[in-house]
Amino acid sequence: MALITGAAGGIGHAVAEAFAKAGAALALVDRAAGQMSLDGLGDALAIPCDVADAAALNASVDETLDRFGRWDVLVNVAGIMLFKPIEEHDAADWQHLLAINLIAPALLTGHALRHLPRGGAIVNIASVHAWRTSAMVSSYAASKAAMASLTRSTAIEGRERGIRCNAILPGAIDTALLRNSPNIRSGVEVIDPADIGQPEDIAALARFLASDEARFITGAEMVADGGRLARL
Repeated sequence: MALITGAAGGIGHAVAEAFAKAGAALALVDRAAGQMSLDGLGDALAIPCDVADAAALNASVDETLDRFGRWDVLVNVAGIMLFKPIEEHDAADWQHLLAINLIAPALLTGHALRHLPRGGAIVNIASVHAWRTSAMVSSYAASKAAMASLTRSTAIEGRERGIRCNAILPGAIDTALLRNSPNIRSGVEVIDPADIGQPEDIAALARFLASDEARFITGAEMVADGGRLARL
């Protein structure tokens, strides 16, 4: 049974489809979960939830456990970006972005460490911005670097419990987040079409990392960017 945040988005929905094909029951957590189609997703529960609301996030975990009685995998996908210079960020900007990109995954990780059985797995969708970044996305990059650090800490603390944790660092992926980027639209950042991956590429890696096939992999940060980072 897998709980997936950001499940209505491009990567999140692809992750849900990949896990459903593997036979997993799904708890799909997203602000827009109420509008999601569950066709083809098997035993799936849509849970409308603003992950920035800690109380609502806690309630989504309770609802998941009440419905399925067990929880094996957590995939933290939900995330947002702000496009503005560092000096234009105010406290509210930082607090809102970090609430979604870092605090929600951290809180869910705490729940997962309490509830997942031995053999359970956590997969965090971070970003190549955790390693190398560009102008105008300082808060996003900082949050993803922190998510990578959270992954390492979780792998350490989860080891004795038999719970693994890994991070995926996607590059440019064909989602609304990429298409709506002011940096892309303005031409400040130009990406070769050959370097743009599909949500399914990330979903396949997430499914693998959550599976028993990856039983010896934990604390890893796996780049999935078509080789773009290697050339920067």
